[in-house]
Amino acid sequence: MKHFITLVFLLASCLVLNAQVVLDKHIIFLTDKNNSPYVLEHPEEFLSERSISRRIRYNIPFDEKDLPVTPSYVSQIAETGATILYPLKWFNAVAINTGDTAVLAAILALPFVDSVNTAGKAYTDVVTIVSGMNSLHEISAIPPYNIGQPATPLVNKFTGSLNYGNAWNQVSMIGLDQLHDLGYTGQGKMIAILDAGFWDVDQGAAFSYLWQNNLIAGTRDFATIGGNVFQNHTHGESVLSIMGANLPGQIVGTAPDAAYWLIRTEDAWEGEYLLEEYNWVAGAELADSVGVDIITSSLSYTTFDNPANNHSYSDLDGNTTPIAQAGDFAASRGMLVVNCAGNEGENSWFHISTPADGDSILTIGAVNESGIYQEFSGKGPTADGQTKPDVVAQGYNTAIIYGNGVLTVGTGTSFSTPIVAGALACLWQAVPEVSAEDIRSASRNNASQSSSPNNSSGWGIPNIMATHNALILLSAGHEMVKESPAFSLIPNPFSNATLLRANTLIEVPIKVEIYSLDGIKLLEKEINPRLEDINVYLADFHYLHTGIYLVKIIYNGRYEVLKAVKI
Repeated sequence: MKHFITLVFLLASCLVLNAQVVLDKHIIFLTDKNNSPYVLEHPEEFLSERSISRRIRYNIPFDEKDLPVTPSYVSQIAETGATILYPLKWFNAVAINTGDTAVLAAILALPFVDSVNTAGKAYTDVVTIVSGMNSLHEISAIPPYNIGQPATPLVNKFTGSLNYGNAWNQVSMIGLDQLHDLGYTGQGKMIAILDAGFWDVDQGAAFSYLWQNNLIAGTRDFATIGGNVFQNHTHGESVLSIMGANLPGQIVGTAPDAAYWLIRTEDAWEGEYLLEEYNWVAGAELADSVGVDIITSSLSYTTFDNPANNHSYSDLDGNTTPIAQAGDFAASRGMLVVNCAGNEGENSWFHISTPADGDSILTIGAVNESGIYQEFSGKGPTADGQTKPDVVAQGYNTAIIYGNGVLTVGTGTSFSTPIVAGALACLWQAVPEVSAEDIRSASRNNASQSSSPNNSSGWGIPNIMATHNALILLSAGHEMVKESPAFSLIPNPFSNATLLRANTLIEVPIKVEIYSLDGIKLLEKEINPRLEDINVYLADFHYLHTGIYLVKIIYNGRYEVLKAVKI
């Protein structure tokens, strides 16, 4: 069942609506991708520059799943009289609309058709694309990949920190305020939100900063083809506000400088149908093609209005449901996929809901303002024995924007999920060399109960600065950073001081920052090198205790991190 109930001042991610309608949405599975004009050697013909850049950066090869569905196959299906909703390249399938059994018979007779799965109901009218907002486009201000430099912080001039207002607790609980204070607020990262609608986001004051800075990268409606995502449901608005709102003193989100794709895949009004899982698949494919870094989804499914499509607990093995398969496909393309655990922990289902069972998906449960697990949060394990959720965040009395710009609170794993997704966008900005899997693993291994994970709270509450430091250490040994190391510390280990030595000619100013392993910046200095060399005596260690420190050198549009050991 779909997971969000809306009340006037309380939102939970669990909506159950029933409707009696004709089942005339079908997924047509194809046998092959023969006769295609597309080849893997030219991905620029079907993927954006950002998408290709992600694959190259993380050494992810292109494969047949990346190829679009053969266009002539889609055309021949349309010629039978069916309405094409969208192709699904990862499943090599086409979603269609027809209630005519003769049309279905004609489709099944096509030589390239393998099978048909009835997935849903009739749509309301298919509407015209609204104001061009559904076009596939990229914002030119968002580079293919940033170099890890801080954004200009949105600081409170009185405290030096972001003025989070009502969002302070949910941000500070995971230590994200400390990373924000270093200037990492999501700049250069792109997040796709798959949800039920984004009511008033085009008008609300909380989102004006996003529009003014070209950070709404695009929209698409797969639930009502060509629909206006701003006129459907408030749930996605609330999810976006947790990450992207910027009303200092009232609510500031976890990633206010990230860019957002707003993708509607859930029809919250017309009952529950398996088709919505395939809508989600289409949304994830779109996210991949435009170069999204993180998919965050506060949707999950168990049973449907058509009982033939119901999931059983045994289906939640990470590999059976269409939406879990798609989540893992998305992760295999280099994206970080973050999904809510669902709110079934106190009812007969009890468990997490799909796609939270995906083994490559970071599943988020809920705690209250004090960090205490909330029983409604879906529980693991998955049917194949995975510990779930992965981590938890504040999903009770979470500060959100709801409806026509109202600042209120909401409850549900719907709202703990974007807290984490936005935080991880900031982490990825800070340490761009690491992969999505590195971030998923480090966020678990540095959470509050990482030594004893369980099936209610997983690995616990994330510690963003500890995760940041672990990722910096990882990136310091990362092959991409150390192809030609520009700097070294001599000696290292050392007792009092060490020499920062340039291994190549550096002609631009550099910045040196020294951090403790708990994320505290201990020193920052600007250095203007001579043309001959840049041997810099770092005597500042004299004042520090013995231990391990991180030395970050920022120069010429990149950075390196060295591990310094004082003995």
